[in-house]
Amino acid sequence: MKVLVIGGGAREHALCRSLSLDPDVSALYCAPGNAGIAEVAELRPVDALDGGAVAALATELGAGLVVVGPEAPLVAGVADAVRAAGIPVFGPSAEAARLEGSKAFAKDVMAAAGVPTARSYVCTTAEEVDAALDAFGPPYVVKDDGLAAGKGVVVTEDREAAREHAAACDRVVIEEYLDGPEVSLFAITDGVTVLPLQPAQDFKRALDGDQGPNTGGMGAYSPLPWADPKLVDEVLETVLQPTVDELRHRGTPFSGLLYAGLALTSRGTRVIEFNARFGDPETQVVLARLRTPLAGVLLGAANGTLDTLPPLNWSDEAAVTVVIASHNYPGTPRTGDPIEGLAEVAAEDGPEAYVLHAGTRQEGDAVVSAGGRVLSVTAIGSDLAQARERAYKSVARIRLDGGQHRTDIAAKAAEGR
Repeated sequence: MKVLVIGGGAREHALCRSLSLDPDVSALYCAPGNAGIAEVAELRPVDALDGGAVAALATELGAGLVVVGPEAPLVAGVADAVRAAGIPVFGPSAEAARLEGSKAFAKDVMAAAGVPTARSYVCTTAEEVDAALDAFGPPYVVKDDGLAAGKGVVVTEDREAAREHAAACDRVVIEEYLDGPEVSLFAITDGVTVLPLQPAQDFKRALDGDQGPNTGGMGAYSPLPWADPKLVDEVLETVLQPTVDELRHRGTPFSGLLYAGLALTSRGTRVIEFNARFGDPETQVVLARLRTPLAGVLLGAANGTLDTLPPLNWSDEAAVTVVIASHNYPGTPRTGDPIEGLAEVAAEDGPEAYVLHAGTRQEGDAVVSAGGRVLSVTAIGSDLAQARERAYKSVARIRLDGGQHRTDIAAKAAEGR
């Protein structure tokens, strides 16, 4: 089977890496890709937001499966265009992808499906914002209703900061603060059958100790030794299956990757948000532990045959990924800085540790930074402590002027906390 992956970040590199190891994949393409993905897939140029262009490229390549990585193309209807061309595609329709594209829509779906989530208000005026902030009190949680690349949420004790963020958005969802640790749980679904993956935890804040501004994610780990062993089954029953059923009953079936961001609160598990695609950087650690060949599972979701597949096979090993970001991220990141040490990691640390590229490009013989999050250094080990040690050993080999990373990814969990 020929597979075309759409996107160019570390999530897509993780997907391409897994697909490149799949014996059923005869040819692998990525559009537009990045410098690292070029090592495992043939890159093709495309406007990832242009459904017609993506469908035409998939037809030209004779792709038997298209995997749409990022959220923006999904919300723009790229999966619809590929389906209309008669090509199996992993990714929801534009209508179903509203589950991520609109926080207000997601809240409406959850209410109809009886999914536990935070109480909230949808606000479009300053007066409504003030009333909602008064209703919930600090810490204030203010979410841009639309797509914001993982950075549209402000959680703050500062009321003025909350008001300023709301004022910068056309429409916001203001909700009660959910206490407790956060968990990311992915599920592959064909619109009827829901196949949960292994849970992960990511780190959103830029600095150690969960300090600093929100980011797209600075690292992740899996498994979660501190989580209830029944967590996945509970979330499947109370969150994932009801949401998929509700969307199907509305006539907008969700086929692809349903990502539930969860808070394990003192009052039980609550949904923070839904995403309509694999999360970054959690994908890096979840796929590092998946032993079942990936292409057949994704094709099963695209073709509506997930119920015929055997159970997924998972490694007992742990995985940790550490994001190396560029200077000034998550503000206006500096790009064009040379990246050194990649060959050293491959030669000295593989296959237990490897580098997944996010914001990179090739300039002659050099690889340079081309975005805010530049690399995801990923490692596996017998437990979190070993995976973490291997990841940071590889991080130390990477040289990027002004580069930054957190030093505490998975530290508490590795210590049994």
